[in-house]
Amino acid sequence: MALIEPFDDMDALHPIDLVESIATQHAWEFDRLGDNQIAMAVEGQWRTYAVTLAWSECDETLRLICTYDAEPPTARMPQFYEMLNAVNDQCWAGAFTWWPEQKLVVYRYGLVLAGEQSVGPDQVDTMIGTAVAACEKYYPAFQLVTWGEQTPAEALQVAMTEAYGRA
Repeated sequence: MALIEPFDDMDALHPIDLVESIATQHAWEFDRLGDNQIAMAVEGQWRTYAVTLAWSECDETLRLICTYDAEPPTARMPQFYEMLNAVNDQCWAGAFTWWPEQKLVVYRYGLVLAGEQSVGPDQVDTMIGTAVAACEKYYPAFQLVTWGEQTPAEALQVAMTEAYGRA
């Protein structure tokens, strides 16, 4: 995900304004939920992901949450949780979790900008791209554990480093 338009005055740009500009450039549907939060829909190969970024002044952190709905059968929850742990062992940035009340698989990442640092468009674009890529990479594996009744070790075999072409 490369950005087309450079930003001139990075210090004056609020992180969520920057995210909004990037969402506009990519033609993603988005909703500015407030001064410090934006939600958008990012289309992947497997599904559309809900991506929310929020800026916390007190923490000086830009938090990204990328979600998709899932309804694992109760009988498969132990394997599902085992899969979450196995996937997180492979993730260098960010982590997956499960929100049972909302029935969402969640990928989370926080970019700490302590000391009044600013965030650049390439950083934000990479954050979003990495989140969607992680969800895309592990989505088939989660499906195989949940519905294909495979073990997490078997299901992880389909999570390739990078996919080239289509089957």
